Amino acid sequence: MSWNESGNGKDPWKGGGNKPDDLDKIIEGWQKKINAILGGNKGNGNVTKMPGGNSGTSLILIFLLVAWAFTGLYRIDQAERGVVQRFGAYTETTFPGLHWHIPFPIESVDIVNTGIVTDYGFSTEILTADEQYVFVQMVVQYLREDPVNYSFEVINPEGTLEDLTESALREVVGTSSLEVLVNERRDEIGPKTQVVLQSTLDAYKSGISVTSINLEKLDYPRAVQDAVDDTQKARNDSDRFILEAEKYAQDLIPRARGAAQRILQDAEAYRDRVIADSEGQANRFLALLNEYEKAPQVTRDRLYLDAVEEVYKNSNKVILDSQGSGNLLYLPIDKLMNDSGRRDNNSSTSRNNDSSTNQSSGSTSDQDSRERRQR
Repeated sequence: MSWNESGNGKDPWKGGGNKPDDLDKIIEGWQKKINAILGGNKGNGNVTKMPGGNSGTSLILIFLLVAWAFTGLYRIDQAERGVVQRFGAYTETTFPGLHWHIPFPIESVDIVNTGIVTDYGFSTEILTADEQYVFVQMVVQYLREDPVNYSFEVINPEGTLEDLTESALREVVGTSSLEVLVNERRDEIGPKTQVVLQSTLDAYKSGISVTSINLEKLDYPRAVQDAVDDTQKARNDSDRFILEAEKYAQDLIPRARGAAQRILQDAEAYRDRVIADSEGQANRFLALLNEYEKAPQVTRDRLYLDAVEEVYKNSNKVILDSQGSGNLLYLPIDKLMNDSGRRDNNSSTSRNNDSSTNQSSGSTSDQDSRERRQR
């Protein structure tokens, strides 16, 4: 059955044959409920009827007021703190939980995370004390320790922290040479920078606490890296040459000292030998003097014979037999003695000839001695 058919004589848009409620009545009902909640018109149950436009505006205003009041609700987590401001002035600090403040623009809340360590990377090129550029890269870790100072004392805490980090790093790096920084004080850059940075942050009352500074890279800038590599290679070659020279010196000097010590010992031995020979000759002369004083003629004859023996021993000798058959006998004594000495170890025949020659030489020497005595 269509909506236009009159089946039972009732309009389907009308419920139970009653007229629809007027909009003003609906608004008036809501107004009564709100007034009852707010405590209005407690003396009587009559409510002054307002024109339709004013009651609608009031209801909208009430809803807006409720919504505005709900904007004052905020929640603080365990690691956070809330800084409440009334017209921009500090009021209180709220702790974890659900809180309410007078909504904006009367009051506002800055929620500051004070329990999480935040880090950021920092890199720059700095001029050292010996006018060399060095590239520094580090990681700074910090904690928002004081939420009130963090919110009020510094306009941009993170930006201020970066600027102060660069300033502290320049203070540390700018007072040392590049070689010292790269080799000796590399591990000291982070702690010293942290000390300088924290003292400056405390002076500014920034509410930030720097927990650590980790140095990741400290090297020459890329623009001069090739030249630095060549310089390092030359320095390594120089060190190698110095080590080789020191090794050569350590080997040469002990040998020279040993040779000098050996020469000194030889000289001392020669000195001792000469002194001993001189003392021996002096003692022999003194002994001879004593013998001469006892028997001068015998001593002179003995000295003469010793001198003649010494002269004949060092000269070529020819022996002539003047009492023989008149044949001239030539005996080269020195040559025979030298030849016999070289042939001692060769054959037994040579040894026999040498012995006979020595015997004849000895008899001849005895005869010469007897002739000299007779003369």
